Amino acid sequence: MDLLPILSTLRRHKTAAGLIIVEIALTSAIVCNALHMISQRIETLNHDSGLPEKELVVLGVRSAGGQADVDEVTGRDLAALRQLPGVKSVTLLNQVIYGNNSNNTDVRKTADKSGPRVAASFYAGGEQALATMGLRLIDGRDFQPQEYQASTAVDKQDDPNVGQVIVNRQLAEKLYPGQSAVGQPLYGYGERPSTIVGVVERLTHPYPGKSERDEGYAMLFPVRPSFRGGTFLVRTDPDQREAVLKAAPAIIERNDPTRILHEAKTLSEMRAAFYAQDRSMVGLMVGVIVALLVVTAFGIVGLASFWVQQRTRMIGTRRAMGATRGQILRYFQLENFLLSTLGIALGMGGAFVLSLVLMSSYEMPRLPLWYLPVGALVLWGLGQLAVLAPARRASALPPVQALRS
Repeated sequence: MDLLPILSTLRRHKTAAGLIIVEIALTSAIVCNALHMISQRIETLNHDSGLPEKELVVLGVRSAGGQADVDEVTGRDLAALRQLPGVKSVTLLNQVIYGNNSNNTDVRKTADKSGPRVAASFYAGGEQALATMGLRLIDGRDFQPQEYQASTAVDKQDDPNVGQVIVNRQLAEKLYPGQSAVGQPLYGYGERPSTIVGVVERLTHPYPGKSERDEGYAMLFPVRPSFRGGTFLVRTDPDQREAVLKAAPAIIERNDPTRILHEAKTLSEMRAAFYAQDRSMVGLMVGVIVALLVVTAFGIVGLASFWVQQRTRMIGTRRAMGATRGQILRYFQLENFLLSTLGIALGMGGAFVLSLVLMSSYEMPRLPLWYLPVGALVLWGLGQLAVLAPARRASALPPVQALRS
């Protein structure tokens, strides 16, 4: 049996064996956590906003503030944009997904301010908001035309009265579990209650995947922003997006030449920019994993080659005594397997400790335990592959040549 000779040999080469074990342990600990981080980022990158992103165009307008009636100018903007070829619907929102702003507020279902409350994303939008964002009602109805109010009028009220609200499914279930939320009160806009008139399947946080509120609670009020406080969201035929982007500046200038269109992007472009850092992180982590595995592999190859050179006479003696090439090959593979196993065992403990550090310092989720056996299999396979070439060279040595070396 080769186990006892291997252990005897490793005891005589403690430093070299120890270095390989430490290298494998560090690689194991880092690779497991890096794979976990990559999976988290990929999940974020694949996030489904629920919006028809390939059909949406975002337009932001700035002004010097000389307009006599911003609501009247905003109305002309909306009418002109809706007349463009390929445009399905247009609305104004106080915040847009993947944008640079996020409005959130606490909501409750009773007038008691000391009672339970929930933090929810706060959307205010004009006509055609549900159609433009592709929101699907699962209970209740859309806002009626007479229920919309201009934000300029609501902001002037000492005690704002917005009588209706649409909530997403998560918020409806949180506030009124086990029953329909339609017709129930919600305190979220001023001190007066709003009545829930509809529930949509999905309404996401403006910062999806990067906020604790992502895929959480959100609501939409029928409060129409002006171009000063809102962003135009235009839903088009997918092949008409570029044409709408080219036509929009002329519309804004024609309605009021004192304004500029400071933002004109497709929602797909905004998504790409929003997740650029996550894609870079995935690339960086993949590079780290590849570099560590390559360094570890070269370390195993170098050590195995060195030991083959050092044990040439021993190999020749064993071959002369009848050892086959397969037995010599298995000898080095078993030796590597033992070293890898010790390194992996230490690395698994290190991976768990590193995961705890990332949890406390960067609010990362706990490392799932199934990453540990996956990492172990990868490193076992890498070790056997790396040692294969030196082991085959050793097994191919003729006995006479090995004994004379």
